[in-house]
Amino acid sequence: MSFFDKIFGGKSETPDQKSFWKKIESEEDLAQAIEHSYQHKIAIFKHSTSCFISKTVLRNFEMEVEHSDQKIELYYLDLLAHRAISNKIAADLGIRHESPQLIVIEDGKPVTSASHEDISLSQIL
Repeated sequence: MSFFDKIFGGKSETPDQKSFWKKIESEEDLAQAIEHSYQHKIAIFKHSTSCFISKTVLRNFEMEVEHSDQKIELYYLDLLAHRAISNKIAADLGIRHESPQLIVIEDGKPVTSASHEDISLSQIL
């Protein structure tokens, strides 16, 4: 890995390769995620794949998750590929869209949300 890759991220695993992410790619996926929130808290990470800040925040969050012993159900939404679903989340949950954004849901309702540098595993626990 080059010096610049270490600083700016370079090639690393994508959320598709991380075993803890469950992808939201359809309204059915979203409905299933919300349904799971009635058993335990879930979190949805909304990520813009073309944004350097979003990539950095995602990478930092993933490192937190990988170093945690907590069992957390995490969902990943690619905003560029699934903008309509992102809009549905904002409308249905009453959460203003931001990117990157972490929304924690319990019993079908958002309990907290964070954006940019405020995104942390501590929002879920």
